[in-house]
Amino acid sequence: MPYVCTLELATSISHSTKPFCSPSSDQKMALAGKMMMYLEINSPGEVLHDIVRNRPNDIASMLPDKVHSCDLVEGQWGAVGSVICWNFTYDGKKEIIKQEIEEVNEENHKIVFKVLEARLVENIYKSFKIIFHVEPKGDGKLAAVTFEFEKVNPRIPYPTAFMDYLYDVFKGVDDYNSSK
Repeated sequence: MPYVCTLELATSISHSTKPFCSPSSDQKMALAGKMMMYLEINSPGEVLHDIVRNRPNDIASMLPDKVHSCDLVEGQWGAVGSVICWNFTYDGKKEIIKQEIEEVNEENHKIVFKVLEARLVENIYKSFKIIFHVEPKGDGKLAAVTFEFEKVNPRIPYPTAFMDYLYDVFKGVDDYNSSK
């Protein structure tokens, strides 16, 4: 699977009234990363976007060996600010990810999820976002998944195994909807 990865070393300074002259305890190093994956799809972009945004619980019936449920915790399906909870099997273990829908763009078939809670990212990333969108490619379309994250330290590896998992999920959803 083709990946594009970037890592930026950034300095963040907490709000302070002291003039900045040299690094101090107020200054912290942060490692911001981005990882992107593309998947050629046969399904219309609006179909995949609708499933991911408004009917993510349908993925459990399409791929029951991977996704067990997706429950609405707060808000309305597909609405910005809504919180959903995924129950799935990853690397042979039952996992849970609680996410907030942070942004939706109908025109670009884009949805941004901010991870609120997950054992997979706990104590590894300060922040973690999953962005899904569909873009045109020649006569076809590409489903794109982007991870934006901030590592707690530079030794943390890229989340390639989780990206592989999502590739398989989106490929399965596309195959399921293409065969209809």
